[in-house]
Amino acid sequence: MGGTEKRRPYLAGVQDFAAVYDVRGPQVSQWVTRGALTYEHAVIVSGSPYWLLSYVKEFGPARTRPKEPNETVLAELVEQQSPGWWAKSVGELPPIVGMQECEALFGVSQRSLADRVGKGIWIMPDYRLSGSPLWLLDTVLEAEPPASRTVQWVADPVVVAALRERRYEGPGSVIVPRGPAARKRADAEE
Repeated sequence: MGGTEKRRPYLAGVQDFAAVYDVRGPQVSQWVTRGALTYEHAVIVSGSPYWLLSYVKEFGPARTRPKEPNETVLAELVEQQSPGWWAKSVGELPPIVGMQECEALFGVSQRSLADRVGKGIWIMPDYRLSGSPLWLLDTVLEAEPPASRTVQWVADPVVVAALRERRYEGPGSVIVPRGPAARKRADAEE
């Protein structure tokens, strides 16, 4: 599955989290809205949360009305991400990037990146969580740049440093509200 055989921390995106508890993705968003779930145990990559799978596993049983995780789904997530490891805190995670961070890193459009990844011209993602490609930063930096007549594919050292030092504030660093409720709020603010 990954571009390398590096050990990756086990993670879960919104859809993965939902599958572990046999609910739909919007339920996970409702848990966040209601304060039952926070982003404290998640890393934000390309504008989406990716929770520690160790936290996801313990989330249901620890609730006021306990819910057991689907062990089959958990095992599938672990298998998909193996070889991996169970991180206990976000601080343990290596820098992880998605399409938006790679766009900032290389100055390449997401469309160009998606095209290259989709055609297998560039490295395969280390993860594909909730349908999104993610890489360990080191995987991206160690990869052979794809041939291009128009793009240098040289990593911006300022972006690399910001990602490594956990101070990156560029595209993808925050969750941007989406959907009808977000549009209503945006319209009301104008």
